[in-house]
Amino acid sequence: MRTLLRTAIRPMHGDDITQVMDIERESFPSMWPQTAYRRELQNKVARYFVITEAAEEPAPEGAAPGLWGTIRRIVGGEAEGRDERVLGFIGVWLLVGEAHIVTVAVREEYRRLGIGERLVIAAIETALEYDQEVLTLEVRKSNEAAQLLYQKYGFDRVGLRKRYYTDNHEDAVLMTTPDINAGGFVTRFDALKQQHRAMQPDLWS
Repeated sequence: MRTLLRTAIRPMHGDDITQVMDIERESFPSMWPQTAYRRELQNKVARYFVITEAAEEPAPEGAAPGLWGTIRRIVGGEAEGRDERVLGFIGVWLLVGEAHIVTVAVREEYRRLGIGERLVIAAIETALEYDQEVLTLEVRKSNEAAQLLYQKYGFDRVGLRKRYYTDNHEDAVLMTTPDINAGGFVTRFDALKQQHRAMQPDLWS
């Protein structure tokens, strides 16, 4: 299994779009143009986040890479002047009482490491922060793995949008949560979040 370096979740900015488009190209048959993402970053109801990994810094000649990384962490200079690699991203629209997850994707070589789940957690945290009542999303009918992840976090299948996807006219499953401010939801969400943190500590810097 791949070992992650330091990761962080932060708002997406314009300089991330090239890497986001690379991830989109791997993930979706049809892609948004770069201009769409630039518009979305100016959209007052939209919140986009990326999860990033600090790029490896070459060790000085003769130094063991692992030892050099340890030294950098000790002296506190590790983060300065280093590039970031975008591993995944998620977009959320904050509507009237409803947060809608509009897109989520993870770089192909970094899948099955808990990154998608970490992004879903960030989306739910954002919805709670902005006093939304529910979260909704559409997911391809064939994407059973994603549906199971959403169900884990309280999303239920509530409908079907026929021929929703333009690339192959596949149906979309509409999923929504119950009231995310209810005590039962919050308690379960907090437990799942702590479980994920314990199992994937590299994703919680």
